[in-house]
Amino acid sequence: MKTTRDLVVGVGEALWDMLPEGKKLGGAPANFAYHVSQFGLSGMVVSAVGNDQPGREILDTLAAKRLNMLIETLDYPTGTVQVEVDDNGIPRYRIKENVAWDNIPFTDKLKAVAGRTTAVCFGSLAQRNRVSRETINNFLTLVPNQTGVYKIFDINLRQEFYTKEIICHSLEQCNILKINDEELITVSGMFGYPDTMDFQERCRRLLSDYNLEMLILTCGVNGSYVFTSGDVSFIETPKVTVADTVGAGDSFTASFISALLMKKTVREAHRLAVDVSAFVCTRNGAMPQLPQELISRIV
Repeated sequence: MKTTRDLVVGVGEALWDMLPEGKKLGGAPANFAYHVSQFGLSGMVVSAVGNDQPGREILDTLAAKRLNMLIETLDYPTGTVQVEVDDNGIPRYRIKENVAWDNIPFTDKLKAVAGRTTAVCFGSLAQRNRVSRETINNFLTLVPNQTGVYKIFDINLRQEFYTKEIICHSLEQCNILKINDEELITVSGMFGYPDTMDFQERCRRLLSDYNLEMLILTCGVNGSYVFTSGDVSFIETPKVTVADTVGAGDSFTASFISALLMKKTVREAHRLAVDVSAFVCTRNGAMPQLPQELISRIV
């Protein structure tokens, strides 16, 4: 019997962003799944929370947003991140260690989710601890490598929570890499790319070395690129009044993948992703409701 692949999964950290104006639900997987769901797709968060009040509040908040979730409750504290936003709206993070999302278990329920997954987004942060790293890798192995199934490595380098080994293995597991300009410099240094290589050559090298379908490079106010084997799409970043940039990258990824799953072209997906992330920058927090004008472009 053929399995229906209908789930778009964000797997990894679930936590509270402790922002200057108060706490907001955070973590790339929830942000990603929330925005995917706004486009009418079946977004799902896979993570873990503690058996504590912050953990119960995360579950309640996700339920209120009508998000599908497979979130285990564990005897570890729920994750938190102290977020300080500078005068340009750029966040700086201090991430608590040895928390619930570091210990996501690989369960039969999670195996069943992998069997229904048409796209999965994962990062480097949730792989800092062996337990969650093995769970994420086992999950990715169960999601087949086939046309129209997307495994997005949104690299999201944070503090010192990554190694060359984790980055290399993740690149081998994914078919789309999303990286920003600062992360590209870090990864290029890690891989020993010569300084004479420009950023486009570095992106092409990653694309070919890891046999990627696409590489998305975001450069903040300097625009964004989508590299494929035979082409590159560049779109300038719209000028908007920035409230903060928290979650903007996650909304970019979610919009891009949603558009691809709706059979839009790479260029159409790129255009939508740029406009959605620009809108998210004009609102505080990572999960604003998107205007119908953006949603209706692909729905």
